[in-house]
Amino acid sequence: MNKIQTILLLAVVCVFMHIDTAKGQDVAIKTNLLYDATRTVNAGIEIGLAPRWTIDLSGNYNAWWANEKTRTQWRHYLVQPEVRYWFCDRFSGHFIGLHGLGGKYNFSNINNNIKFLGTDFSPLSEYRYQGWYAGAGIGYGYQFILGRHWNLELEIGAGYVYTEYDKFECPECGRHLEKQVPYNYWGITKAAIGIVYLF
Repeated sequence: MNKIQTILLLAVVCVFMHIDTAKGQDVAIKTNLLYDATRTVNAGIEIGLAPRWTIDLSGNYNAWWANEKTRTQWRHYLVQPEVRYWFCDRFSGHFIGLHGLGGKYNFSNINNNIKFLGTDFSPLSEYRYQGWYAGAGIGYGYQFILGRHWNLELEIGAGYVYTEYDKFECPECGRHLEKQVPYNYWGITKAAIGIVYLF
């Protein structure tokens, strides 16, 4: 078990240690509509720890071709734990969060000309990249109360991600161009438009 898997396992254990002590509207399950739009299966659970503190754990998984004809793929998994401080009551209004993230990816043929905050994403148009990543960031969000059990959540976060990847000539061939290339990314690390159900 590598370091990332150990950290993620400890985060999951910490979350589930608090589930049995949770009472009315102390637990929420959620889905991120932004991930849903990319056909990425995702789910999250958030648990109240104190009147203004919660812990959130979300997971995302995409294992299929985005477009089989063009061989475009956005395959990945992501685990993202977050500790949140709420300015008023938990599950209502403004919050800030400190999140971690980690996972693996396999991207190819993603046609774009995007250059954002010093990162050039256009090489994703021509090559396949396969690797792992880990990072952390800080986020700001707001939850709108829609009903007794339903909320709408908005969140944006920024931080640092370290990744190492192998670069391949094309989506299907196995010819390596580069191996274990390190890369440091500073920028957006979390974005969510979430539907939340409170217990």
